[in-house]
Amino acid sequence: MRRHSLVIVAAATALTLAACSSPAADPATDSEASTEVTDLSIIVPAEPGGGWDQTGRAMSETLTAEGIVDSAPVTNIGGAGGTVGLASLANEKDPHTLMVTGLVMVGAVETNAAQNRMEDTTPIARLTEEALVVVVPADSKYKNLEDLVEDIVENGQDVSVTGGSAGGADHILAGLLLEEAGLSGTEIAESLNYIPNSGGGEAVNLILGNNAAAGISGIGEFVEHIESGTMRALAVSSAEPAENLPDVPTITDEGYDVTLTNWRGVLAPTDISDADRDALIATVTELHDSGAWTEQLETRGWADAFLTGDEFETYLDENITEVTTTLTNIGLVG
Repeated sequence: MRRHSLVIVAAATALTLAACSSPAADPATDSEASTEVTDLSIIVPAEPGGGWDQTGRAMSETLTAEGIVDSAPVTNIGGAGGTVGLASLANEKDPHTLMVTGLVMVGAVETNAAQNRMEDTTPIARLTEEALVVVVPADSKYKNLEDLVEDIVENGQDVSVTGGSAGGADHILAGLLLEEAGLSGTEIAESLNYIPNSGGGEAVNLILGNNAAAGISGIGEFVEHIESGTMRALAVSSAEPAENLPDVPTITDEGYDVTLTNWRGVLAPTDISDADRDALIATVTELHDSGAWTEQLETRGWADAFLTGDEFETYLDENITEVTTTLTNIGLVG
């Protein structure tokens, strides 16, 4: 009898407390509230001025202007083709954090033998892709792409080319051009004087200061200087002429069977919950669907390449395999 009395007293106490308090919260509602993204941190794994920085700041501007999140501060953590930022993401405890990434990082992880890998993060979305452009100073002796490539083949290290980090999209494109010109992997490594830079501003200074014979980067990083006449564009890496450089020939038009586009997307920290992952995907999807983001794409000349979740993860795994093979073929990794 004593045991039953205790149960009855406990039940009565519980009823009394329930009557005096607010209704119990719905567990599903609690879960949604805890994972709703109201404040988002954005890591740009590069110095200010380059394509990743432009992407991160365009995201921040659009997310806050459209009221998708309350705040989206951008932090630049540059170095080693984004792998320093990748290491920072690996130690990040805030699940509502996104790091800008892309093809450049895929190559940099391999060439730097980075301890932290993209496969260990949480893929959220691929956002854009952009053609690369090969440029020279306005007064350069190179009148077309063939002039530049043939000079590198003939004079090797005497001809310097600047681009993003070692093993990134710009470096890969330079290697593919020399491969198309008939050089082998070892010959490419010996002939190509590639000067990696930490961001768009440094690349511009090297080219305009005549400290590099040519430069390779995303169109968005050089288009202003091409339009102002301080740089000349020799070719773009897309299959078709670029909308914002319609008079510039493609690399294929110039006689080299090479096409390459630089994709950019976002990753989240390792081992976040499914609810946090879904909330981040929903946030980025809302960004993608906004008219303001469409305007950003048009203004900057970025092509929409939206993929999320599992589809993006599959794409990323395939891209890592493809890039590793290419880097090996052109002698950039052993």
